[in-house]
Amino acid sequence: MSAVEYRSILKYRLMIPMFPNDETCPVCRKACLDKYGEHALHCRELSGFKYRHDFVRDALMDILRRAGISAKKEAPVNFLTDPSEGRSTLRPADVLVFGWEGGKHACVDLTGVSPLGGFRENGFVAGQAVLKAESKKVEKHAKACEDNQHAFVPLAFDTFGSLAPEAVRFLSRVQRVVHSNFSTPQGRGFVFSRLGFSIQKGTAAQFVARLPAILM
Repeated sequence: MSAVEYRSILKYRLMIPMFPNDETCPVCRKACLDKYGEHALHCRELSGFKYRHDFVRDALMDILRRAGISAKKEAPVNFLTDPSEGRSTLRPADVLVFGWEGGKHACVDLTGVSPLGGFRENGFVAGQAVLKAESKKVEKHAKACEDNQHAFVPLAFDTFGSLAPEAVRFLSRVQRVVHSNFSTPQGRGFVFSRLGFSIQKGTAAQFVARLPAILM
């Protein structure tokens, strides 16, 4: 992580303003480009919207590879879709883990959210954003996976690094595999440390790409 990235993520975590004043987003023109950088991080119309998601996905793939777990990223399956929109939204699994649960392959679906979503309206409750994101993913894809003899693993995280329960359960099992394959002390906590760093690195890189250099 570069010095500029480190400063940006430190400002974000400490809620130090990155903009002098709230102003309208110059790209989507639909929301306030708030001074804390939340909109700059999550606006779908700004370039590189999926960068953090893809960065964390690639880190997860590397973790699985190092653990000796067979998996494939962006694996084509014929059933992951938005139930409200039908087959027009057919998409691959972010990560497909082979033979993960009772001989079934597992579709791992990553989603990253802001921990401050709805903060101004509802107040801050730690962990509520990732729980809501996990619930939405389960509602959207779990039944389709079950109907097609696949397990479904929602891997929800927020930009502060919190993980939803299913993500913790999945990664804990991966960590146990790492422990069984590599008994060295360096392997302890490797999975969570690596993924946590990738979340912060991906978030910081988005800030650096989207915010004027003078504000860094």
